[in-house]
Amino acid sequence: MSTISLLTIVVLILMVAVGGRQGWNAFWSLLLNFCCLFFAIVLVSWGFSPLVITLLAGILILAQTIWLGVDDSYVASRSFLASLAVFAVLFILIVVVEHFARVPGFGLEDTDALEGMSLNIGISYARISVMVAALCSLGAIAEAAISVAAGMETIIHQEEKAADQSLFYAGLTIGRQIIGTALNTLFFGFFGGFLALFIWFTGLGYSFLTVVNDKVFVNEIIIVLVSFVGVLLTVPVTAWLISWRDQH
Repeated sequence: MSTISLLTIVVLILMVAVGGRQGWNAFWSLLLNFCCLFFAIVLVSWGFSPLVITLLAGILILAQTIWLGVDDSYVASRSFLASLAVFAVLFILIVVVEHFARVPGFGLEDTDALEGMSLNIGISYARISVMVAALCSLGAIAEAAISVAAGMETIIHQEEKAADQSLFYAGLTIGRQIIGTALNTLFFGFFGGFLALFIWFTGLGYSFLTVVNDKVFVNEIIIVLVSFVGVLLTVPVTAWLISWRDQH
């Protein structure tokens, strides 16, 4: 048995032991999302538009993550709608930011790794950058939506007659609690994945201004900032949609 297989089994056992049925659903959600990403990459390599594939893959990933992560169908549907709305806004924002940032493709630090390889693959690197940034933001959007939805779901079950306004503010309160955690998760995820390159920058004697203007660094910063914007937008939108009852 390989190390990856062993770790996968350990993760599955712990998810089921701690989360029960929800842990099992979350594990299947992870597998389905992996398959979705894999097929998205294959379709792009076959020549399909990266932007169209990004939109379709994003919708599927959000649907699988939220519907398998939330029990209450009303809460799941509202949080899914909120995630779709935020994803649409972020997609437009990413297209605009990537256009003006002009950082698609590879940096000078990738020269050695790409030596001998052809870059003429027939796919727009600008669109690939949009695809990467958009798909990377999905985890932050889904996490924020599910966190707010799960907390509001508990409130709905405990206080069936709670006023919509008080329910909305309760959702905002829940969201405020996760914003700091989400920011730290995104930041340390970025720093951990970028640590080797930071050490390389230091060894090469890069100045601070050189680092913050480096193409690879700017690309990663855009992803982190866009993801955090997604979290900030998801909290109020999810809280509002869940508190907005059907009789309205």
